[in-house]
Amino acid sequence: MLYYLCIDDTDNLETKGTGWLAEQACTEMKELGLGSFSAISRHQLFVHEDVPYTSHNSSMCVEVTDCGEPEALIRYMQDFLERNGAPGSDPGLCLVPETLCDEARERLIRFGNDAKCTVLNKGLAYGLAAELGVHLSEHGGTGDGVVGALAGVGLRMGGEDGRYRGWMHLGPEDTAMPAGDIARLCGAHHVQDEADHALADEAPVLLRERIKLIRRHGLPVLLARPDETGGAMRLLHKNELKIY
Repeated sequence: MLYYLCIDDTDNLETKGTGWLAEQACTEMKELGLGSFSAISRHQLFVHEDVPYTSHNSSMCVEVTDCGEPEALIRYMQDFLERNGAPGSDPGLCLVPETLCDEARERLIRFGNDAKCTVLNKGLAYGLAAELGVHLSEHGGTGDGVVGALAGVGLRMGGEDGRYRGWMHLGPEDTAMPAGDIARLCGAHHVQDEADHALADEAPVLLRERIKLIRRHGLPVLLARPDETGGAMRLLHKNELKIY
């Protein structure tokens, strides 16, 4: 069975980010045989003066398979967050099985989308988690990270939000390479434009020095747009990817 595991609000401005902690936790749990872990996706949530957060208000979500004991995974993550949560942080943890019914999935995805543009709170998060029968817990501080943890699962489950953790490097800036080769070397399903059209494998695309995968239709993809000088498409710059 597949599970969605998400954490939020574990860092402060002086410590390593939640993505680093999520990666560390996955490495440790894999070594302990608690499961197999997918690439981690980052989901940006609403930045507003009424939304409490410690650094950038983004949550980190990963898909877990080969997990025979989800309760053991929860116990490990609870201890991990309590040991590693940064001073002043408000860590939250959420674990959701893929087997939710369609109505429950829709409600969870809606909560995630709302968390990108609306001020939500712990009461709403705990209320929805209880109604859906999914795990949601807090591990320090105010515990407000439960909002982002639940929202991150909804956004990952929806398949149309988030950037994958880590950068790829295939060559110098503006080097031309066929789209199919770029996708294969980066582990992407394909390269596409921002209007959701996949590029032909043989189409030339100009590289960026740093390349990042985003999530579309539940798949890792790369985004390209026409180069300003005309002619070939080019991958998006780091700053251009921040809206995804």
